[in-house]
Amino acid sequence: MASGDEQYHPKDAVKAAINGTMITGAAGGLVSAIQNTLTKRNVGAWGVFTRSGGTIAVFAAVGGTYEFTRLASANLREKDDSLNQAIGGFLAGSILGLRVGTTPAVLGMGALTAVILGAYDYTGGGLTGYKKNPEMDEFERKELLRKNRRRPIEETISELGEGRGIYGPGYDERRRERIKEKYGIDVPAKS
Repeated sequence: MASGDEQYHPKDAVKAAINGTMITGAAGGLVSAIQNTLTKRNVGAWGVFTRSGGTIAVFAAVGGTYEFTRLASANLREKDDSLNQAIGGFLAGSILGLRVGTTPAVLGMGALTAVILGAYDYTGGGLTGYKKNPEMDEFERKELLRKNRRRPIEETISELGEGRGIYGPGYDERRRERIKEKYGIDVPAKS
């Protein structure tokens, strides 16, 4: 069972695998078409499938394997966490290593992909950094941050001194006294 009061709900791994295969297969078709276009010899329009069709197959296999393994391991473990992405990433990366044809490449590509995908999911699954709480109002969040980092005015004045927009209580009277002492001029008080 999942931790806490939340109960895990199984997901359809086969449907996700088919969707993943179709999406990454289409991306593989695009890459294959680009490879076909950049060849020096004219191999024709069917070269997308005959000459560089292996690219389509690898892309489709990687996407389908990742999605199926990720959801199947989540269903078997009854947990939805980063380990599922790492397991799916390992098998998907292993397929990439199969093109090289050596065991170290299969294991290395699988391990690399597992670490990258597992870490990506563990850190929040975003490249933009920490996700904000969607339920908290932005104004309230910024006010909370200001209060959290606010320092007492006495501490600021003791470190920086007065002036430059930083004035403590009673500043006007002290300023009038300093000017009177130093220059002998009476500065009128503000009303």
